[in-house]
Amino acid sequence: MTSFCICVYEIVKTIPKGQTLTYKEVAQKAGRPKAYRAVGNILNKNFDPKIPCHRVVRSDGKTGGYNRGTEKKKELLHKEQAI
Repeated sequence: MTSFCICVYEIVKTIPKGQTLTYKEVAQKAGRPKAYRAVGNILNKNFDPKIPCHRVVRSDGKTGGYNRGTEKKKELLHKEQAI
């Protein structure tokens, strides 16, 4: 696992319940502002429930992808009152 990947996971772990960050914001916090697509690819491979990757959304307001399905992502975000 790369240091960027570890950094992304650490940032996402800090997103409080009921809040979201965009892929771009995560990339900026990780020190690579143009790597938002890489953030998406990293999170797509995450199956650790301690890393709430469902709290990372697109900049245009859409939820974006989720490795357990977009409907599951929307369900989790609604349950947390994040959207």
